Amino acid sequence: MTVSDGGPYVNGSAGSRSSTLSLDDGDIHLCQDGPRDAPVLLLIHGSASSTRSWGPMVPLLTGSHRGIRIDLLGHGRSAKPADRSYALPDQARRAGVALDRLGVEHAVVAGHSSGGAVATALAEQRPELVTALVLVNTGPGLDAFIAPESAATGPSRWPPTDEQLRRLASTAFSRAGYRIPQELLDDVRGMTRHTFTATMRATRSYLEQRALPDRLADLGKPLLVIFGEDDRRWRSSSARDYRAVPGSKIAFLPGLGHSPLLEDPPRTAAPLLAFTAIHTVRTD
Repeated sequence: MTVSDGGPYVNGSAGSRSSTLSLDDGDIHLCQDGPRDAPVLLLIHGSASSTRSWGPMVPLLTGSHRGIRIDLLGHGRSAKPADRSYALPDQARRAGVALDRLGVEHAVVAGHSSGGAVATALAEQRPELVTALVLVNTGPGLDAFIAPESAATGPSRWPPTDEQLRRLASTAFSRAGYRIPQELLDDVRGMTRHTFTATMRATRSYLEQRALPDRLADLGKPLLVIFGEDDRRWRSSSARDYRAVPGSKIAFLPGLGHSPLLEDPPRTAAPLLAFTAIHTVRTD
């Protein structure tokens, strides 16, 4: 493991511990916050994002948790190879290996957007590792996807211009005119065209194979679904599809869009913390 200081890239607490793990198929960057002996909360970002998307939530979550944020392969400070798989099960496998390297035996896993699908794949692969799941604005299936207007499709050139990136990112928020953080635009620009398109295809492929509620119903894991009601990428009413998962809980957040963890961190943290207070496994 190579340890480096977080620097300005790490948006979270002042005590963020940034490190890079050398895996067989690429280096994986991660950040850790909070007490080392606290219950582990793994935070997985969505497509074309990074550890920074969870940054505003970190101070709210790490008083009671050891928060671990991971840059999936192809994103953030992790490697961006052109000859490795970006399929969601492979991304989940790498996350599991990273937790193994850190000595983590149990974790609540939270994922935003497609990160929730990665969290689901990790629970499928490693049920003994994942104690519970939190999905934040994760569409349950492709029929819930809101097709973008032409202005919101992927960049026509690479690297994209700021204008192209702002159009692309606009639907991640509940209202037009929301000031999109520059860091989010930089996260997309920091990808390669290959990693950008491959990760988008990977999410579609995973959902085409089987809808998330069907996968989750078989796992028997405690599940919390948090959904901004004004999501412009996934129909918020589709969150009710997760009721097919026995014992699942759904928290709707009125007035928030696809990225409630950025738009209103305290409101997003409240149901998450109430859920993890019941379902975390302590290490002591």
